[in-house]
Amino acid sequence: MTDSAKLHQPHPPPKGERSHAGDFSYVGIDAILEQMRRKAMKQGFELNIMVVGQSGLGKSTLMNTLFKSKVSRKSAQPNPEEKIPQTIEIKSISHDIEEKGVRMKLAVIDTPGFGDQINNENCWQPIMKFINDQYEAYLQEEINIDRKKRIPDSRVHCCIYFIPPTGHCLRPLDVEFMRRLSKVVNIVPVIAKADTLTLEERDDFKQTIREELRANGIDVYPQKEFDEDAEDRLINDKIREMIPFAVVGSDQEYQVNGKKILGRKTKWGTIEVENIAHCEFAYLRDLLIRTHMQNIKDITGSIHYEMYRVRRLNESNAGPGLAPGQAPTLVSAHTNGQTKVNGGPPNGMAAQCEVLTHEM
Repeated sequence: MTDSAKLHQPHPPPKGERSHAGDFSYVGIDAILEQMRRKAMKQGFELNIMVVGQSGLGKSTLMNTLFKSKVSRKSAQPNPEEKIPQTIEIKSISHDIEEKGVRMKLAVIDTPGFGDQINNENCWQPIMKFINDQYEAYLQEEINIDRKKRIPDSRVHCCIYFIPPTGHCLRPLDVEFMRRLSKVVNIVPVIAKADTLTLEERDDFKQTIREELRANGIDVYPQKEFDEDAEDRLINDKIREMIPFAVVGSDQEYQVNGKKILGRKTKWGTIEVENIAHCEFAYLRDLLIRTHMQNIKDITGSIHYEMYRVRRLNESNAGPGLAPGQAPTLVSAHTNGQTKVNGGPPNGMAAQCEVLTHEM
């Protein structure tokens, strides 16, 4: 066989794929799926999750339970003498996680100090500003003439909001936070430490919360308006019926009936974290990781970020002394991977556009 003939021999199919050599009608369009899979495996994935709630609701424990590793702020930087900050400090901890060859860069964004003060008026503003700062950073990379081939994505994809297990109703702080933040980020509300409620109390509390969310026009994830088709609507309706998820977190292992489980041991027995008869942690994990992770990221990019981008560019075009399409740069302080928000507004144009919350 000549060299030219060798060059035109088709490559053998990858291992695990059947050959279509005898199928005259086969074109090979379905091979794009394998190409996309290989490319995605090489690039890896990014996921940025923010946890919000007052101290003592188990935010760190739940994040460690979700990813079965020490990913929370307290786990990464243990400090038993850490005091509640006087202002909200946004702290982001990044981790590289790999499972069965799939790599993911996970960022867990904590908000210590939220809801812990006597006067919690406007305590959502630093969180709102942080979320918008990440949109601004992404926008500035996009409008660069020589922009990066792959823009680093620090945008907050999902905010898990922890509701105290009072069994009564939402606090004014809970309502105001979710009402404002649901317009700029995907919010998933959870009832923290749900094992402190009986099953009847839990069901009544969940129903009360759903009614209050509807009454206040709070649209949490998954939002009805973003259902793409009837199949998505059917799946998401079942999820919406369970919101808020009543969850229990634990990174302690116990032996139950000869099996290792994550749970909380009490005098009356062991509460199994992944047992749907005990709590709804498994449903939350499936939503965030196994079934809706890509959709959460897509809505962040195509809806929330797009609203911010359009508003910023419109303001830039209308601003005095700016070239068409030129966006003024916001000034934010970043120290040692932390963003601390407790000072006055920056000067100049940044003061004019200090907190672009795109609130309705």
